[in-house]
Amino acid sequence: MSKVETILRQNRDSGRGTLVGYFPAGYPTLDDSVAAFVAMAKNGCDILEVGVPYSDPVMDGLVIQQATEKALANGFRLSETFEVIRKVREQVDTPMLVMSYWNPVLRYGVDNFAQALEDSGAQGMITPDLIPDEGASWIDAATKRDLDHVFLVAPSSSDARVKANSAASQGFVYSVSTMGITGERANLDQLARQVVGKVKDLGTAPTCVGVGISSAEQVREVNSYADGAIVGTAFVKAYESGGLEGLTEKTRELARGLG
Repeated sequence: MSKVETILRQNRDSGRGTLVGYFPAGYPTLDDSVAAFVAMAKNGCDILEVGVPYSDPVMDGLVIQQATEKALANGFRLSETFEVIRKVREQVDTPMLVMSYWNPVLRYGVDNFAQALEDSGAQGMITPDLIPDEGASWIDAATKRDLDHVFLVAPSSSDARVKANSAASQGFVYSVSTMGITGERANLDQLARQVVGKVKDLGTAPTCVGVGISSAEQVREVNSYADGAIVGTAFVKAYESGGLEGLTEKTRELARGLG
């Protein structure tokens, strides 16, 4: 069992929720993002999601798009993702999963990317625009190195797709709570419960819910039926408005929903 899955199951068994925190690598600078990840890890995030800035982030909302654009404008390069991970790993042992669209991985070389993940100290990768049917090279490269490979399921996913993506995932299954792009929402869609229900009915892997979570109450609610809550936009907004102190405060606030 992977380190990520172990944490999810241990927290679940102990009656505690899990908080997965997303932040873009290199935002606004490389060292700033390192400090952000360390602060998130030390103040309540159980798992860190390291976003790879990309020029065509089709799943990301405006807040994250603007943050990744700033990172790219400041000169961030794909290879620096691994430098960020190494620097964070020097300070905390919190599991880290890279979140990357598939095209940058292909350009870097799938096997090379997997090796760099392992060497840097990451636990695996979330691939939002890749399905297992087209991801054999990544699954193979990841499996050889004991890296997690996390696939997404959505409200629109058929039972067959949910079953296939759940079976192919290692670490957890990423359940998308809405049909839209990332961003804060006052009320999480009831579709989230339906998606999680499908994953649990059709497979055995843990599942975490992402897209739209921004409050301690929502973190608590999601953890009542899923294995973890994934937060991104709320963290980036907190950093934008209050810097590292604002991000730290937001992390502590959301962590209060873990029980």
